Amino acid sequence: MASSARRRIDPAFLDRLARDREAYALPPRLHELAERFAKRTLALLFPHFAAEVGGRAGDVAEELDAVERELAALLRLPETHCAAPDAALDAFVAALPAIREALLLDAQAICDGDPAAHSVDEVVLAYPGFRATAVHRLAHELHRSDVPLVPRVLAEMAHRETGIDIHPGARIGASFAIDHGTGIVIGETAVLGDRVKLYQGVTLGALSVDKRMARTKRHPTIGDDVVIYANATILGGDTVIGDGSRIGGNVWLTRSVPAHSVVTPTARVDERTRADELLEFNI
Repeated sequence: MASSARRRIDPAFLDRLARDREAYALPPRLHELAERFAKRTLALLFPHFAAEVGGRAGDVAEELDAVERELAALLRLPETHCAAPDAALDAFVAALPAIREALLLDAQAICDGDPAAHSVDEVVLAYPGFRATAVHRLAHELHRSDVPLVPRVLAEMAHRETGIDIHPGARIGASFAIDHGTGIVIGETAVLGDRVKLYQGVTLGALSVDKRMARTKRHPTIGDDVVIYANATILGGDTVIGDGSRIGGNVWLTRSVPAHSVVTPTARVDERTRADELLEFNI
C-alpha cells in the first residue's frame, strides 16, 4: 500500500526525480572525499590534527603517500573534468613545504596581534580564522593549477565550519591575520598584501555581479600592513587600499585611498596617520 505522502504527489514528479538522479554525473561522495583530503593534509602539516587520522611521528612518509593517493583519486574522477590531473598533483605536493611555512606565519601573526591568544598552538587548534586560512591555502594551490570544482568544495567546507567565506581564487600574502572572523567574505579576484589583518564582518566584494564580468578583476586590492575593522565593506576591482592604511568599522568604500590613510565611517580620509592616534585595538 502506498504511503500517504506518495498518494498526495503526482507520480510524474517522482519519475522526474528518479531520471535526474540516474543522469547525475558528479560523484555522489565528492564532498566527503574532498573534506577527507583536506583534513588529512592538515594532519600531515600540523601535529595538532594528526590524532584525527591516527598519525604518529614515524608515519609522516606514509601519510604523505595517503594525501597523494586521495588527491589523485579526486583529480582523476572523470566527472570533475580536471584537464591535467598529474601536473596538478605534482604541483600541489611540491607546494606543501611553502604552504606549511605560510600557515606558520599566519598563526604567528594571529597570535602576535591578539592579547587573548596565549600561544601559537592555541591559534592552530582553536581559532576559526586560522582554520579558514589553512583550508584556503590548500584550495588556492589547486585553483592555481586550474582544478575545477574541488577548490570550491573545500572553500565551502571552511565556510560551513567557520563562517568565513574565502573564494579559492583570492590571492593572500604572508602573515595574514583574521580576528574573530565570522561573516568575512573575500571575493575571487581580491588581492591582499603581506601582514593584512581583518576583523569580523569585512567584505571585499564586487561592485557589480554582471555575469559578463566573470573573467575581469572585480574585487579590491589591499596593500601591505593594512588593518580593516569590523563590518567594513570595500568594493570594486579598481579599488586599491594603500599600504599601511586603517579602514574603520562600518566603512563603505568604493574608491582607492593612498598609503597610510585612515578612513572612518564619516568618510574622513587622512593622508598620513598621526603618531599619537590610536589605530590598533582589540575586540
